[in-house]
Amino acid sequence: SLPGMFRLVTDKTVFSHPETQLGFHPDAGASFYLSRLPGYIGEYLALTGDKLNGVDMIACGLATHYCLNARLALIEERLGKLITDDPSVIESSLAQYGDLVYPDKRSVIHKIESIDRCFSHDTVEEIFDALEKEAADSSDEWCTATLKKLKEASPLSLKVTLRSIRDGRFQPLDKCLAQEYRISFNCVSRRVSNDFCEGVRARLVDKDFAPKWDPPCLEDVTRDMVDCFFSPLGAHEPELELPTALREPHM
Repeated sequence: SLPGMFRLVTDKTVFSHPETQLGFHPDAGASFYLSRLPGYIGEYLALTGDKLNGVDMIACGLATHYCLNARLALIEERLGKLITDDPSVIESSLAQYGDLVYPDKRSVIHKIESIDRCFSHDTVEEIFDALEKEAADSSDEWCTATLKKLKEASPLSLKVTLRSIRDGRFQPLDKCLAQEYRISFNCVSRRVSNDFCEGVRARLVDKDFAPKWDPPCLEDVTRDMVDCFFSPLGAHEPELELPTALREPHM
């Protein structure tokens, strides 16, 4: 669990939040942990759905420990023999089989300055403009590839997701989860748009990869549309309530 105290990854780990490509939004606490990553890499990951490997996750703080996949059985055996939940003991057990790793030169982690310049803006439209300017000034293939990913995503999902991540910067985990539940319900109920069903159809069912988003472009997505995803649920659908008194430590 990403909000957990210890987050172990391996050379087989792949992390991604591709929800905007499906007309949905990053959930399961994503607005909490992505919003707390260095700079604006959380916004970048949430909007583009780009993939990270285990080394990248260590570098940006999504993971706390790295080991080769071949050593997982040894770690499981070691942890299974512990008779304490003392974090320092667990830490030393994980470190015993850990590896010191660094991102390779192709890692998106090395694009953090460009990410901050482009994804720090207040609106999705401004992010597009910044990427286009960066691409024109630098001829960087990363900018072109990033723009392509954003243009393939649901315009409505992009705006909902950006607001969710920005709100998450100022909310505890339980509030983030409650808000994500509200957004998810409104996505599935199709109150505003059929984008989630259309995204699933295009990418998972028919696999034509040609979704017909509604609205089809950013300029047609209004503030009222976005607000609907964050509005309180109706009387027949209770809000998500979590047992916060039993909250465990998290990142």
